[in-house]
Amino acid sequence: MRRRLLRAPARLRRQLAASCGPRGAPSLAQERLKSEGKPQKQICQVVLDHFEKQYMKELGEAWSTVREVLTSPLCWQYAVLLNKFSFSSELKNNLRLKGYRSLFQETLPYLPGSLKCYISRTPGRFPAQKHQIGKLKEYYLLNAASLLPVLALEIKDGERILDMCAAPGGKSIAMLQCAWPGHLRCNEYDSLRSRWLKQTLESFIPEPLMNLITLSELDGRQMGDLYPELYDKVLLDAPCSNDRSWLFSSDIQQATLRLIQRKELSALQVQLLRSAIKALCPGGSVVYSTCTLSKAENSDVISRHGRNASAFGVKGSSQLAQTLLYGEEERKFWLEAIRHNIPYPHKVMPEDFRCLPEVDRTFAMVLCD
Repeated sequence: MRRRLLRAPARLRRQLAASCGPRGAPSLAQERLKSEGKPQKQICQVVLDHFEKQYMKELGEAWSTVREVLTSPLCWQYAVLLNKFSFSSELKNNLRLKGYRSLFQETLPYLPGSLKCYISRTPGRFPAQKHQIGKLKEYYLLNAASLLPVLALEIKDGERILDMCAAPGGKSIAMLQCAWPGHLRCNEYDSLRSRWLKQTLESFIPEPLMNLITLSELDGRQMGDLYPELYDKVLLDAPCSNDRSWLFSSDIQQATLRLIQRKELSALQVQLLRSAIKALCPGGSVVYSTCTLSKAENSDVISRHGRNASAFGVKGSSQLAQTLLYGEEERKFWLEAIRHNIPYPHKVMPEDFRCLPEVDRTFAMVLCD
């Protein structure tokens, strides 16, 4: 299927022409950081060179916009997701005084009233809260685009939910703001990240609701066989080559090794997706998402399922494959409705939307449903 190359809006191209010098030159955002005397994150040139070659080919002219945001930490924005179990009216007033406004300005087909998220047009980060035993935090800091996979699941009260790769826990927290599941399994294979996940949940979720949550450290590739056709909804926020963190790797040798191992990630992602589909009950839905722009880790993973559906060993695989296609008019509507705050989701393939980083908007997420 033919891919459509993306072209940055003329306004942004003009902005970038004014703010970006030749390749390797500092952006205006980086110059502002320097003038303010703040420590700068150091770009790993090995990773940037790799991205230049790959994403110029995959994204075309849109890469110039993406590159500006990726390389300018001052442009990075963080949203504030309120915790419905503990936030106060004082917090909401404080956010408004600091220039924050509701992320969702319009009524969407699926938007629980209990899901409240605030964002500021001014890039920056709201102060984080420290973990205190026995006291729930009032808010969670996240990239607002991270809410897209949660919204795409359209979680309802009483459903059985699997968050297959759940750490650090932001999306699990967001799910529990949307509905009261009959059961939520938060799985994280890595033991260190699993402890982080446990602490996150304990910081945000009251004890009675924790009784509905199961924490596990299972290999996600085996979960479909362990729990066949059990879950109504499965979120696979897959392990991926995190573009933003990799770009600022401090260890060049580690960065080089990561880039070599990057080619192996798609095989793992396909195995995880196969397992996620097996874990779905009939009529269930799975959402696959990443925080990388790599085509090999997104649309190619979904395409490999479509071409080899029978190899996944799933009954009714042709129907299940349709759950991976992101094309329903209703969902197109709510994606468009939030385009003023989250980068507009460019449709690369029928099953793949890429929310590309843009100046003055929140960061990126790639979503396949």
